[in-house]
Amino acid sequence: MTESGTSRKNILFLMTDQHRADTLGAYGNPLAHTPELDELAATGTRFDRWYTPTAICTPARASLLTGQAPFRHKLLANHERNVGYLEDLAEDQFTFSRALRENGYNCGLIGKWHVGTRRTAADYGFDGPELPGWHNPVEHPDYLAHLAEHGLPPYRISDRIRGTLPNGGPGNLLAARLHQPVEATFEHYLATRAIEKLEQYAADSRERDQPFFLALHFFGPHLPYILPNEYFDLVDPADVELPRSIAETFHGKPPVQRNYSAHWTFDTMPIETTRKLIAVYWGYVALIDRQIGRVMEAMRRLGLTDDTAVFFTCDHGEFTGSHRLHDKGPAMYEDIYRTPGLLRVPGAPGGVVRDEFVSLLDCTATVLELAGIDPKPAVDSRSLLPLVHGEEADWAEDIVCEFHGHHFPYPQRMLREDRYKLVVNPDSVNELYDLWTDPDELQNVHDHPEQAQVRSRMTRRLYELLRERGDNFHHWMTSMYDVGEVGHDPTLSGLDESTYRPAGHPDSP
Repeated sequence: MTESGTSRKNILFLMTDQHRADTLGAYGNPLAHTPELDELAATGTRFDRWYTPTAICTPARASLLTGQAPFRHKLLANHERNVGYLEDLAEDQFTFSRALRENGYNCGLIGKWHVGTRRTAADYGFDGPELPGWHNPVEHPDYLAHLAEHGLPPYRISDRIRGTLPNGGPGNLLAARLHQPVEATFEHYLATRAIEKLEQYAADSRERDQPFFLALHFFGPHLPYILPNEYFDLVDPADVELPRSIAETFHGKPPVQRNYSAHWTFDTMPIETTRKLIAVYWGYVALIDRQIGRVMEAMRRLGLTDDTAVFFTCDHGEFTGSHRLHDKGPAMYEDIYRTPGLLRVPGAPGGVVRDEFVSLLDCTATVLELAGIDPKPAVDSRSLLPLVHGEEADWAEDIVCEFHGHHFPYPQRMLREDRYKLVVNPDSVNELYDLWTDPDELQNVHDHPEQAQVRSRMTRRLYELLRERGDNFHHWMTSMYDVGEVGHDPTLSGLDESTYRPAGHPDSP
């Protein structure tokens, strides 16, 4: 454990939902209106290869809570589109929040929970209003009370943006204009409640020397992007550069991607609408950044800045027109798997940029180490503190991600390394992308003869990693792909040695 992990730091955990890395100035967007998050990057560490373990809300959030990969904690889908998977974690599941509570921490969560249906955030030790659902619950009594207390108008929208479904029905709502002032937005309400909780925790810190963990989880910028005029029109669509992957043809790709594009009605809307959607999405990020600024100012006012570690990340990314898609789904592109990740720790240098492959999963061990708690129960997590402090670390040169379905079961596994990405799709064609020559992942080169060596090497590496992790997806790969020498009985029967020769066998090497 590093020295910084022994002093029981306060922790502020800022989280968004469905957030692209390229919406922040710190990640290179010249049109971004994100001064607060850019300042956090400038005074802390920016991770350039920060990945979600799975690009779907509930499983990713459960991985953060437990420090376990989705295949291990087994909460694999959002309950709103669940097709038979579990809907809650096991009763005895380790979670970092319970560990914090047991070690004397105040522990709060303001905003989106979305980790199961039967048990709430309070059941895992978090203070804060219960705010169920996947998007801003604008009819929640606490929010309505907030509006009434401040004389603010109720939620009302116009200028809806949506396409047409393949069956002719109206598509999902993608964006709308909100007829409320900024002070009435759900985002402003969440920041207000977080500031109130900070004030309570600051008093406990002064009077009882009690540390705190406070999570502020915004429901946005998840679609639909519903914003007041100031942010709905903040970015001129004419200034928006369309993603190159808007030229996606789906040639040589799994057919499910074309079907998903139709489900999200991309081709039923003019390209000018896509520009507007991207502009409004960036406006949504700017609105959230402004609310984060209010919380950071409260931290300074309360004298907490020098004693509080601050995280910023999200559960997964968003397509926003990339690959002619919206939302997220069964396509393991960088748009939804690579996300922003910022971390500022008191005493650590600022302006640090790291390019190791790290994960949302690694937040769990980092939080535990900051609290002086053994991170071992977070078995798929690794503390980021050595990287934040600029230390040399023996870090993996690749990362594994997984997906289990949304709307329908659809298992996938991904191996991402410096240059190449391999995606295994059991029902369809596999994918291989050369990210040096094709950073937009438009050309699937999996079956190109010149990539045979890369394909074989990465397939074997993925197979080995899945076996090491205990992810039974590897069983499918055993008989279907070139996985190299098999040192175990793939039949699981123990009755046949034709494919397996244990050590000591007379015919073994």
